[in-house]
Amino acid sequence: MNDAPVVTDTHRITSIAELEALYGKPAGAAVTKEIDHLNGPYRTFIEKAPFVAIASAGEGGLDCTPRGDPAGFVRIVDDRTLLIPDRRGNNRIDTLRNIVETGRVGLLFLIPGVGETLRVNGRAHITTDPALCATFEMQRQIPKSLIVVEIDRVYFQCTKALVRSKLWDPASQVPRASVPSAGQMVAATTEGFDGAAYDIAYPERIKQTIY
Repeated sequence: MNDAPVVTDTHRITSIAELEALYGKPAGAAVTKEIDHLNGPYRTFIEKAPFVAIASAGEGGLDCTPRGDPAGFVRIVDDRTLLIPDRRGNNRIDTLRNIVETGRVGLLFLIPGVGETLRVNGRAHITTDPALCATFEMQRQIPKSLIVVEIDRVYFQCTKALVRSKLWDPASQVPRASVPSAGQMVAATTEGFDGAAYDIAYPERIKQTIY
């Protein structure tokens, strides 16, 4: 039995004033590290990052999706503009829908082995410029579109979260078999689905559809 206290509304925070009274105001580097453009160190961080999570919001709600490629796949056009290729996926296009609807995005860049992360908030739109898309060709595949991000704010996050989670510590890795497989997760939501067969075919399917 779970003996944890039951969550109630008694201590709910309902105003910014209450939040600020609880946490206090940021100061020092927590404030000065936030700028409206890419400086030298921030530029290098993006160039070295092989992974970014893209958060977006639209009429249907919120979304956060992972994007990855060889380091430097997010192209820096200038100190206020980024280009992100939209690689082959499942055609849900949740992020792209949200961008069309509101144009608001948040990016979180991660580099394996590095504790800091880099956050970029800004406005985005989608382009299908053939010549530009062609410059992102990988394995003879050209992305159908690119996400153009106009930077509003950029700053780095300190290492605390990754230190606490031990994200890059090999000792923190768990056996893959201890986590539900892709087939098991689909089977749990789809009646009559053959999860075992899906898992057998999964590695080759990923190999054939990676780009």
